[in-house]
Amino acid sequence: MSFGDPNNPYGQPPQQPQQPQQGYGHPQYPGAPQQGGYGYPAAPAYGGPPPAHMPMPGTVKAARVMLFVLGGLQVVGGLFMMIASSWFTEYFEDAANSDPNLSAEDADRVVSIGVGVMIVFGAIVIGFAVWAILTAAKFGTGGGGVRVSAIVYASFTILFSLLGLAGANVFSLISLVMGILIVVYCANRNGAAWFNRPKF
Repeated sequence: MSFGDPNNPYGQPPQQPQQPQQGYGHPQYPGAPQQGGYGYPAAPAYGGPPPAHMPMPGTVKAARVMLFVLGGLQVVGGLFMMIASSWFTEYFEDAANSDPNLSAEDADRVVSIGVGVMIVFGAIVIGFAVWAILTAAKFGTGGGGVRVSAIVYASFTILFSLLGLAGANVFSLISLVMGILIVVYCANRNGAAWFNRPKF
């Protein structure tokens, strides 16, 4: 007898084709992720945080540009206020001298206060401008702190713009719209994904 005889019922059964070894998880199929030990995937195929090299979303780019624009405008406005304080000295002097109830010393004091107020407000505006520019500059590498900084700055911008509109300053409408858009673009899902992405 030959074990290779297919008609022999007591012969060796024919060899089955070799099956690829699989883990204890789901069977392999074309396109499935490679199995690690005990059938678990070696790396997650889906889900998880966005990749570190993801491109900056368009809405985040727009918020960054608006921060630069607002910062630039505020630098110009702050410098103008500080320089114009000397131009308004004569105006303050005329206003103070026109009041008969003020002495010469009081008039000088009023002029000094008026000029000082303009310089202080100009410095504050420039400080806000630096805040906006530095925040925008860190959009590429910053994390959640930069996002919070942008939202807080935009919130102040909205507040001051509303005060400006109450004073009939129509130019405040531009900063109001930009402030609202910065808050929306940084607070939405794309903004969260960008600022919370892994950085390595």
